[in-house]
Amino acid sequence: MRTLITSGVALLVLSATGTAGELEDARDRQDRAALEKKIAELAVTAARQPNQAEAHYSLALAQSYLAEIALELRDKTLAKNSAEAGIKSAERATALRPDLSEYQRVLGTLCGQVIPANVLSGLRYGKCAQDAVAKAIKLDPKSSMAYVSRGVGNYYLPPALGGGPELAIKDFQRAIQLKPGNAEAYLWLGIALRKLNRNAQAREAFNKSLELNPRRVWVRRQMEKTPAQ
Repeated sequence: MRTLITSGVALLVLSATGTAGELEDARDRQDRAALEKKIAELAVTAARQPNQAEAHYSLALAQSYLAEIALELRDKTLAKNSAEAGIKSAERATALRPDLSEYQRVLGTLCGQVIPANVLSGLRYGKCAQDAVAKAIKLDPKSSMAYVSRGVGNYYLPPALGGGPELAIKDFQRAIQLKPGNAEAYLWLGIALRKLNRNAQAREAFNKSLELNPRRVWVRRQMEKTPAQ
């Protein structure tokens, strides 16, 4: 019971301050300037509160969102720099609170975000991504977003190395089972289905993602590039 409670502490703290909503909104709109401004503010807070795990987690989450939109916009340099900066923040948060699933998930996500930006870093960051997300799921087996993070990792991991879109789809479906309103799970489900040329099903997933979160610019772009059949 304690694990389930503590896994949500970080999000409750961020929700109370409105930070999580601001960051997510900027990510959804692909608003780089807004995220960079928020990162600067959060960096000051983290520096002033070196032993407050929530401050470092907030900064790590913002840096992860910036890396995410950088990858969407094909800015590999920004993605790499943002993700690597975020890893330092997430490592500090997890060192202070190793029992929080969400902190581990964000660390794993950031490690994974470096790889598409710099494939040569795969050996260095791949294990970090897998281990941190696995730890997140162990700490909270009911974390929908932890399964999304694992699914994204499996999507990019070649089948020869134990990954692939079919395995990723199982993770995204599990995420949806745990939280039917998870727009990110439907987004990535659509991407994985399209990879397997299951375009009609992919469009259904994108439509559901947009229904749940109509602000997400990248979902609309994925829909536009997906054939009807």
